[in-house]
Order: sequence, then structure tokens, then C-alpha cells
Amino acid sequence: MSAGSETTHISSLGKCDGLHQQVLASFPLCDITEEDLTQNPQFCKLLATLAQHVDQAGLTVPLKTDLEKAEQKLQSQRRHWLCSESLHKGLQEMIQDHCIRKHHATVAPDQSMFYETMEKCLLSAQCIKQLDPSSSTNQDQPSILGLNPQQLMELMPSEKNVQRMKQGLPRELEKHLKKKCFGLLSYYQPEWESESDGLKNAKLAHLSAQLGKEKKRTQSLKETCRENMVLLQRQTQLYLSELIKCVQLLQSLILDHRLRIQTDLDRKKLDYFEGKCELVLQKIKTEMVEIQLDTYTPDSISAHRKMREKLDSELKACQAEKQTIELKLASFEILGKEFETLAEEYCRLRQEIEMKDWALKEFTHYKDK
Repeated sequence: MSAGSETTHISSLGKCDGLHQQVLASFPLCDITEEDLTQNPQFCKLLATLAQHVDQAGLTVPLKTDLEKAEQKLQSQRRHWLCSESLHKGLQEMIQDHCIRKHHATVAPDQSMFYETMEKCLLSAQCIKQLDPSSSTNQDQPSILGLNPQQLMELMPSEKNVQRMKQGLPRELEKHLKKKCFGLLSYYQPEWESESDGLKNAKLAHLSAQLGKEKKRTQSLKETCRENMVLLQRQTQLYLSELIKCVQLLQSLILDHRLRIQTDLDRKKLDYFEGKCELVLQKIKTEMVEIQLDTYTPDSISAHRKMREKLDSELKACQAEKQTIELKLASFEILGKEFETLAEEYCRLRQEIEMKDWALKEFTHYKDK
């Protein structure tokens, strides 16, 4: 029974791990970790159910379909606009190239007429477009300088020159575009610049496909880079959380170890300082003995020893005499205050006698001189 429950628990753990990985893969932009999903199983199930109805960017299936249709329509309109804009820019570049050639070399009159007619047509079309009311609003726009499109049409070149320009325009435009394509091909692969025009034309036919493949590969690399960035951020968060846990565990271990060995460390420090103090004391005693040996000779040491013995005997005699006097004083103190008065009078008389003896000696000494 226990073995079966353990097997069921292990299989459920494996399913949960697979569900967590599926949820994390379905929502790569969400800042969630596997630990968050483990702590909130109901939220994990909700995300797993939601992943069946939305994509990785959070869009529902109908909204994604509408968005793809809008993107296709936008791309189609963008292609039409880019086509007309590229044609207009190409014509302007042709006119600029003609102006540059005209300043550096002599140009045929028919070619000058061709480019002048094309320039006037472009200017007139641009001015007429500016004068036309906007198609995005119903409000009438005021005319510029009081002009209207009919007045500008009168400034167009003659119909004959326009027709001649239109007949030669495709050929000249083809030359210009071919030159630009060759320049693009040389920029893409500089080693192809010295090859023949036929080989360049063949390679131009495959240039669009090659650029498309490189664009897809670049987009794939960008997508891979973005996924790796998300994965790196998630792994960085996991690494930081684990690192914080390790630091906390290390701090607790350091604190426990420090408290446990603090007593032994203090005892060893105390023994060390005691030994050091004992060593210093022994060194001081040694220095004192060396100083005594350097200062005193054996004869002076024996003389000092005799002097010390004599002083010790005198000190003992003085102490005995002091003890005797103290006994006498104790016996005198028994007599009371009257004896104290007599003793003071006796001391005063002794002092006067001593003063008079000193004065007599001084007088006698002075008189003998």
C-alpha cells in the first residue's frame, strides 16, 4: 500500500513539473518562476487553461486573426505606397543625375528636352496634388495663392514632348534601376563588382530570395535572443534567490560556530596573555639581576650586606626601644589628665633650658673671638 502511494506521488510530481514547464513556455513575457507556480497550484492551473485560448503575446485567437488580416492589409497598402514612392524617388534621382552630367559634360538636346519635360511634369503633378482637397475630410481647403489645378495644367509641356517623354521613360527608368540594382549587388557582395552584366543579372534574380532568407534568419536569431534573454532573466532571478539563501545559511553557520568556539578562544587568549606576562616578569627580573651585576662588585656587595646587617640590628634596637617607650607611655596614661599637664610643663621647661644653653654657647663663642 505504501509503495503504491509513493509511486502515485512521484508520477504526480512529474506531471506537475511538466505543467510548470508548459506554463512558463506559454507565457515567456510574464515575470514568474517555477517556485511561484509550486506555491500557487490553482494559479498554475488557471494559467494552463488560459494558455489554450491565448498565444504567447496574450492575444486571443479571434483577435489574433483580425490582427493578421489588418497586418496583411497594411502590408499591401504599404507595398503600393512604397512602389509609387520608389518610382517618384527614382525619377527625382534621374533628374539630379542629369543635372550633374550637364555640368560636367555636353548632353544631347533631345536628352535635355526629355529630362526637362519629365521635371516639369513632376513639379506640376506635385503642385496639383497640393491644390486638390484632402480625401480624408469633407471640409473645403483654401486654395494656395489663389491657384487651381486647371491653371497649373496650362503650364504643362506640350503634348508632343509629353508623349515623347512617356515613350522613352521606361527605357531610361530601366537603366537607372538596373544601375541601382548593380550598386546594391556590389554593396551586398563587393567581389561580384568585376563580373559581367549577364552574371550580375542572374544573381540579381536570386538576390531577393537571399535577402528574404537572411531576413528570416535575422528574425529567428532575434527571437532566439529574446527567448534566451527571458531565460537568462529567469535563471538570474533563481540564481539570486538561491544565492541569498546560501548567504543566510552561511551567516547562521558563522554565528553558531562563533558562539560555540568563543569560550575556547577566550580561554586560549587568557592562557596566552598569562604566559606572556610571566615571560615579561622573568625578563624584568633578569634585567634587574644583570643591572645589579653590572653596577656592584663583590666587595661592594659584601659591604652593603654588612651595612644592611648593622642597619637591621639598629632597626631591631629602635623597635625594642619604641616598644619600651610605648609601655612607659601607657603606664603614664593611667595617671590621667593631671600627669598630662605636668608632662607638658616639663616639655616646655626642657625647651627653654635648651634655648638658654644654645644662647649661652653662642654668646661664649662670640666673646672668645
